[in-house]
Parts: sequence; structure tokens; C-alpha cells
Amino acid sequence: MLASDYVEVDPSGVLDKVAGIDAVKKLALTDVSFSDWKMLTVDKDAVVITYSATMKGSFDGQPFPQSSVRASSAWVNRDGKWLAIFHQETDIKPPPPLAGEKPAAKNSASAASSPAKAATVSTMGADPAANEKLVWDALKNRNYDGFAALLSPDSLEIEPEGVFDKTGSVKGVSMGDLSRTELSDWRAVRFDNDASLVTYLIKVPGAKPEQERHSTIWVNRSGKWFALFHQGTPVNMPKK
Repeated sequence: MLASDYVEVDPSGVLDKVAGIDAVKKLALTDVSFSDWKMLTVDKDAVVITYSATMKGSFDGQPFPQSSVRASSAWVNRDGKWLAIFHQETDIKPPPPLAGEKPAAKNSASAASSPAKAATVSTMGADPAANEKLVWDALKNRNYDGFAALLSPDSLEIEPEGVFDKTGSVKGVSMGDLSRTELSDWRAVRFDNDASLVTYLIKVPGAKPEQERHSTIWVNRSGKWFALFHQGTPVNMPKK
């Protein structure tokens, strides 16, 4: 059921098809329930399914307590067969309290107008990693209008605290300072001629958690590339 170029992202890292199968062999579920199903159409040959799952069981012989995750799977039609090409899981965490919420930072006029820093839909192309770097240029410069213009109207974002539409995504990035974010460990997977995935690691010095794995699906809509789906997963750091 997995595509040969399958990629899986979870709090422990990024797995290819072989590693993903090896991990499943170590998993023994004694109880699992699902909820909050959603389907997002990417194009005629690709879809994303998102849902919540509550699980209990053991991994590699060691029992784990009941846990709840937000999960997403992308499916692609390859020669008439639907195969899973991407899966990501994020531990569910309660949303932060509303009290003390930081006001949205104002857009920087120089960032919004500078050709060297401003990202526009016209600059987006078929390379999802290059697109994503332009998105982060906009975020680091607090150009939230520019960021919003790069999202598809039906965009969906999955985070530990919830599931967000385009409006929620724009509000979320405006609540903090992303100017010092460091990006690394890029990996791209092509779905078809009109859709691609990029997954990568971000590090925000001083944040808790300091590292997260992010994935974005980019889609070509009428000749223009937009970010359609995004998921963030905090990294489980090894205990010292």
C-alpha cells in the first residue's frame, strides 16, 4: 500500500519506506480509535486524509500509555492504483490559554515592498524546497500579507494545538518572532506534475521545543503554485 518514494514523519525522525515498514513490525496496538476525519483534494491524482487517533499498546516490546495524535496521509494514483506516499503524526496538545496572547506584529513596510525579500505567487515554481524557503523569508521579515498570498484558499494546517484554515494559519504565524528560525534537513517528494511535498527541520533558538519537523504540500493551480497543506511536529529530543 506504500509508494516506493514513501516518506513518514513523526516526533522521532523521518523514515523512508523500508524504515517505515520495520517500525510498523515493532508496533502492537491493543486499542485504537479514530475521529475528526477530513479529506483535502490536492489534484485529480492526489488527496490528503487527516484525522485524530487515540492509541494504546506496545512498541518493540515496551508498553506505552494511551496517546493521542493528529495524523495525515497523502495518497497518490500511480497507474490506476492508490498508494500512500506520505504520513505524518503530531502529538495532540491542549491549546495555550487565551490570556496574555501577544498582539499580531505589524507588517514591515520595507519587508513587504522589498523585491529582495518579498515572496509573491509569481515567484513560486515546481521546486517545493525553493518555494518553502521563500515562505520563510516572508515570515522572518513579518510580511504576513505576503505569506497569506502564498497559501491556497482551501489550505489546511495541522499543529499540536489544533487544525487551522488559512485565516488561522496567518494568525498563528503572526503571534511570535520567527526571525531567528534555522532550516535544515530538506527532503522533497514529487507526487505528480502538479503537486510536490517538502519536509524539513526547523530550529528556533530559545523556543520550547527548540526543534520541529515541518512538511508542506505545494500544488499547481491554473499555472500558479500555492501551499495547500502544512503540518508541524515537535521533535522528541533524546534524554541526557
